[in-house]
Amino acid sequence: MALSRRLLPLFLRRGGGVARGPCSPAPARALSTAAAPAEVVEEESITVKGVRISGRPLYMDMQATTPVDPRVLDAMLPFYISSYGNPHSRTHLYGWESDAAVESARARVASLVGADPREIFFTSGATECNNIAVKGVMRFYRDRRRHVITTQTEHKCVLDSCRYLQQEGFEVTYLPVRSDGLVDLAQLEHAIRPDTGLVSVMAVNNEIGVVQPLEEIGRICKEKGVPFHTDAAQALGKIPIDVNRMGIGLMSLSGHKIYGPKGVGALYLRRRPRIRVEPQMSGGGQERGIRSGTVPTPLVVGFGAACEIAAQEMDYDHRRATALQHRLLDGIRAQVDDIVINGSMEHRYPGNLNLSFAYVEGESLLMGLKEVAVSSGSACTSASLEPSYVLRALGVEEDMAHTSIRFGIGRFTTEEEVDRAIELTVHQVKKLRDMSPLYEMAKAGIDLKSIEWSQH
Repeated sequence: MALSRRLLPLFLRRGGGVARGPCSPAPARALSTAAAPAEVVEEESITVKGVRISGRPLYMDMQATTPVDPRVLDAMLPFYISSYGNPHSRTHLYGWESDAAVESARARVASLVGADPREIFFTSGATECNNIAVKGVMRFYRDRRRHVITTQTEHKCVLDSCRYLQQEGFEVTYLPVRSDGLVDLAQLEHAIRPDTGLVSVMAVNNEIGVVQPLEEIGRICKEKGVPFHTDAAQALGKIPIDVNRMGIGLMSLSGHKIYGPKGVGALYLRRRPRIRVEPQMSGGGQERGIRSGTVPTPLVVGFGAACEIAAQEMDYDHRRATALQHRLLDGIRAQVDDIVINGSMEHRYPGNLNLSFAYVEGESLLMGLKEVAVSSGSACTSASLEPSYVLRALGVEEDMAHTSIRFGIGRFTTEEEVDRAIELTVHQVKKLRDMSPLYEMAKAGIDLKSIEWSQH
């Protein structure tokens, strides 16, 4: 892929180049996508929503979204400028070339997960995929299947889809998870009933990064004759996925979690044995009737390019994220005590590090970390002041759930950014603890749980 003249200098500063093979050494990336714009405005201050900061903050919220890889953007540009035909136009060159580009992208997405291109259906994103999968399967088989199994730590769109089905008379079992965030396989198997129509378990959790045992879940579902759906938005391009080996029947994918554009996703829907869904949108019958509406060629092309790059660089990205995660965790632990890692460290995607800092209020910590873009949980539920339902499902006490910070490490994150994040986090935690009477009491040996607090 040739880079446009406008993008080439930016890309080269980040160590970019032609796509590499999995075993090829990768050049060092000097700057992240967040750091590059900061070079231009580092002397200027920015005021957003009443908060004044000096320049753009470091970006460490990769589970919310990722920057578009310059190679992806370069692949997309022609389909905005010159090859702008509707891919469903069958009578002229513009439509033909757009259609060919869409099918090429479909093949790239399918290749990354070991699927047949005919099993990939483009949508607007993982939320739409989850709605089609959960509601679509149960409504299609409503005469025979009236029961759904999912977990308490699923993405909100899966949980809300299940609640919607409950209003229609379906039954839903919300499985608890263990303290490390993993599902209990024996409990899952025991929950399956003769009328169970779907098991939906997220591949990689968006808040705590734990990787569920997909192959074992798929085996149980296959033995029981129940379709297995997984929300793999956070897993695609980050961990190896093989839909056949893992026994996956339906899978939700997203473009903007793997350095592709926002507004595009894909639903994997198994052909053999065939799984049927009831479409959730009426229209022109595009995507073989599963998802009507004009397929956005530039977005789909970008999604396909992002999948192709991910297939080539997954091993390198994983090793690099692991090293940076260790650097971040060790750097904070060396200077701050009373830290809890939320979720399993053994079964975890290394680009997600969720920490709770005892005796510190999470929102105050976030407000103090104005120079680092991090999160206290899912971007889709960040408007709520309630503690994370994911952490509460792990058994994390409410006060500790309120203190959690999620650090997201990605392809363009640098060691310098990690070191700066360590410095700022440690400084802010110590500052808040110096003002906390609870921290002072705990260090004095007082058992805070034994205190009976009076109310006024």
